[in-house]
Amino acid sequence: LKPHKSYKIGGRALLGEDSSVMARMQKKFWKTKQVFIKVTGKKEDEYVVASDADLDAKLEFFRSVQSTCTELLKVIEKYQHRITRLSQEEKELGLFLRFQAEHDRTKAGKMMDATSKALCASAKQRMALCPPLQRMHQEVETFRRRAIADTLLTVTRMEKSRTEYRGALLWMKDVSQELDPDTYKELEKFRKVQTQVRETKSQFDKLKNDVCQKVDMLRASRCNMLSHSLCTYQVRLSSAAPANLNPIYSSFRSS
Repeated sequence: LKPHKSYKIGGRALLGEDSSVMARMQKKFWKTKQVFIKVTGKKEDEYVVASDADLDAKLEFFRSVQSTCTELLKVIEKYQHRITRLSQEEKELGLFLRFQAEHDRTKAGKMMDATSKALCASAKQRMALCPPLQRMHQEVETFRRRAIADTLLTVTRMEKSRTEYRGALLWMKDVSQELDPDTYKELEKFRKVQTQVRETKSQFDKLKNDVCQKVDMLRASRCNMLSHSLCTYQVRLSSAAPANLNPIYSSFRSS
């Protein structure tokens, strides 16, 4: 008896489906093994690692940008808080000296009056530093939420793709060790794994290039942002300090 045609077709489909499920399971196994190697810090193929040296250098810089931006935001917040506190203390001391100077007609009274004016002016100028600091904080925060976050998404996708690619390489290495050129089934299996390696490498190379480009853009945009913000702050800072001390110097000279 010959098997029915539909039965033969169904059997082939079933075998094909089993083969596909097995391939997915094997792919997942080798991907998981690569994740395990990375997490445990086991040594990987030195040539594979060396081929990603430029990418890893970009990633190291990106992580530095991430951490330094977060730290800069914290420092600016503390600085603003302390400037405000110091300005309040300067103003209170200035007002106290002014009150005392009003009741003292000696040279000491003149010195207290001059110092009072300098302290009140310094407090005012110090508070004038807050707006450029606030703008800097806003710009750094926007940079962190947009540019860094966008780059991080691409980095995450790339790392996932790299894991799949290196897992496929492990799979191919394992298959190649058992490869018998005279066995068609083993050769066909090797070719399928080889195709998997090519596909994952193509996807990884694209994301690798995207990451490198975005990190370079991140470097340039951070430089421009800080140059503009710090320049505005520096101009405000340099214009404030010397003038406040002039009344005190004059009072010292006259005394």
